[in-house]
Amino acid sequence: MKIGKNALTVLEKRYLVKYENGKNIETVEGMFHRVADAVAKADLLHDANADIKQTAQVFYDMMTNLEFLPNSPTLMNAGRDLGQLSACFVLPVGDSMEEIFEAVKQAALIHKSGGGTGFSFSRLRPAGATVHSTGGVASGPVSFMRVFNMATEAVKQGGTRRGANMGILRIDHPDILEFIDCKKNNADITNFNISVGITEEFIHAVQHNNSYKLIDPRTHEVVGEMDAREVFTKIVESAWRNGEPGIIFLDRLNRDNVVPSQGEIESTNPCGEQPLLPYESCNLGSINLVNMLQKKKGGYQVDYDKLAQTVKNAVHFLDNVIDINKYPLQQIDTTTKATRKIGLGVMGWADMLAYLGIPYNSDQAVELAGKVMRFITETGRKESVELAKTRGAFPLFAESIFADGEPLRNATITTIAPTGTLSIIAGCSSGVEPVFAYVFIRNVMDGTELIEVNPVLREVLEARGIYSDELLKKIAKEGSLQHIDGIPEDIKRVFVSSHDVKPYYHIKMQAAFQQYTDNAVSKTVNFTHDATVEDVQEVYMLAYELGCKGVTIYRDGSRAEQVLNIGSVKKEAAPETPAAAQTPKYPSGIRPRPRPEVTCGLTERMKIGCGNLYVTVNYDENGVCEAFTSTGKAGGCPSQSEATARLVSIALRSGVSMDEILEQLRGIRCPSTIRHAGMKCTSCPDAIARVVKKTADLIASQRGLQPAVALAERPIEKEDKQEHLCPECGQVLEHEGGCVSCRFCGYSKCN
Repeated sequence: MKIGKNALTVLEKRYLVKYENGKNIETVEGMFHRVADAVAKADLLHDANADIKQTAQVFYDMMTNLEFLPNSPTLMNAGRDLGQLSACFVLPVGDSMEEIFEAVKQAALIHKSGGGTGFSFSRLRPAGATVHSTGGVASGPVSFMRVFNMATEAVKQGGTRRGANMGILRIDHPDILEFIDCKKNNADITNFNISVGITEEFIHAVQHNNSYKLIDPRTHEVVGEMDAREVFTKIVESAWRNGEPGIIFLDRLNRDNVVPSQGEIESTNPCGEQPLLPYESCNLGSINLVNMLQKKKGGYQVDYDKLAQTVKNAVHFLDNVIDINKYPLQQIDTTTKATRKIGLGVMGWADMLAYLGIPYNSDQAVELAGKVMRFITETGRKESVELAKTRGAFPLFAESIFADGEPLRNATITTIAPTGTLSIIAGCSSGVEPVFAYVFIRNVMDGTELIEVNPVLREVLEARGIYSDELLKKIAKEGSLQHIDGIPEDIKRVFVSSHDVKPYYHIKMQAAFQQYTDNAVSKTVNFTHDATVEDVQEVYMLAYELGCKGVTIYRDGSRAEQVLNIGSVKKEAAPETPAAAQTPKYPSGIRPRPRPEVTCGLTERMKIGCGNLYVTVNYDENGVCEAFTSTGKAGGCPSQSEATARLVSIALRSGVSMDEILEQLRGIRCPSTIRHAGMKCTSCPDAIARVVKKTADLIASQRGLQPAVALAERPIEKEDKQEHLCPECGQVLEHEGGCVSCRFCGYSKCN
């Protein structure tokens, strides 16, 4: 079994069964035997005389030869008491308090079992709508997303996989602008990926520069119109700023809805590749395409016979998973078995291309992508037909779009999922993404540098006689081979990393795989830091034109908790500076200027949900310098308000931008405030922000200056590229498949 060092580390840390003290009970071989034996036993449900030992051996060989691996929950839980083998689920969120908190409870149970959840919040009435049962007003979808987010935060602390969520809102929901901005602050709603559900009607309005209608989801009445291009531009600018929201094309998801009688598909799993009906689950696995190659005298070529046999075995395996799975909810068990959807995908695509000598960013690669994926889907469907002959078709087959054809065991066969940790175990590139970086430098604790190099590149450099540590360090520092002297041009042409691939080819590759994939394709279009908003807009429209079901982009350096893409070689030691001239250890050595002896100011009474809040804001010759609060007799949260005011005062006297302070405080919602109509503020912090802003504008008008810039008018600025490493091992993170993962320890934002 060819398990590499990184793979062994990931398996020992995240997959192998452990004692309570954290020591591993099982070996890697033991894990694969556990999984193979458990999954093979499902054959007995259909044939009491089935040779499950032989089936288990087939499954074991397929996994240990790294030809196919199931999704992480199957590796972790098959043959164990928990027995929850699905990666992700979609839950409905209805427009009542009971339905909302039932979904919160169900999501918590799913996260506890190791799964992720997708939600559409499009059924929820918009903020400010009347709640007839209480006489109050609705707080809107975004406020309830925060509830789900906090529940996830609490549950994920004790799990082996981190709870991840997908939040989707239809483009025609009245709260769509708030939704687009809900992750403007990268520290907000951190347990969600978000995507806007785009309709054909909206895209046509964008193309023809028309307005489009906003629909109240409760009454289904038109409640307004917005300029389609303005909204689309807002989506694009937000994605340019920090990668969110993505977009999914709802009408396309439902065009391929296999059982439309069961309702509309309104959401996907957290990485965007598995559209599901409410209470369906995704049962995924991936074929390692590198191991589907055979070496001939003239080089490598695809071994389609081996690929066909692997596909057949994988479909058999995944169909068995559905039967032995211990689902976290009975509704999920029933719904999943009604359609028996599986998601067979691939990994190692970029490595396969490298072995074949085909550049990722070429029409030849795009053509091969369609050919390979078509073969996998067609072969998988034929195997599903064979399984249906002995096991029966999926129960809803008669209601499906396939009803007039041969019975199928599975409603869907293929999905392209991100394979962060699976590809580490398999020792190959992730999913259908290009290689992020061909060489990494790992700095270990004693200061030693360990070089991690892509195995395909290593083989080629060694064959050419130019392999050296010095060359590898240059590649690691540059993050690319393209501008390094001494590397032949034919090698540079083939070994293109993620940022060497133009966005156009990212989308063309995604579209080629999508054309022959039943469900959807998880892929991230990586942009360089200097990409423009227009570049992002072009890719979004291209994704629509080429038939993708959705698109996720990421612009390098656009988040504070950002990927370090290149230059990961240990920096040279800087010359020592005299002790007296040394920079303080922390930038926060900044101290606020002293409070002036005399100030001017104003006090305003702000009505809040639980009474009155009196906010005093003072200023001196340098501008606004402090804020105080006091509450009326009706109560309130005096300690919280005072703490907020004190921190605002310190920040103001420390030179922090007032716009930044206001952006953090404004719009915070308090339940006691949003229950009442006609409020001038949404919470105590919001009240403080409003009075600070009013005072700043007063000073500006007195001194003949321009008022402080309103938050909505602030220009979008390119953020400085900031270094961010894996929180668990300190190594480089990658953005792929709508997620963030570490190639060294297997950390993933999404699992």
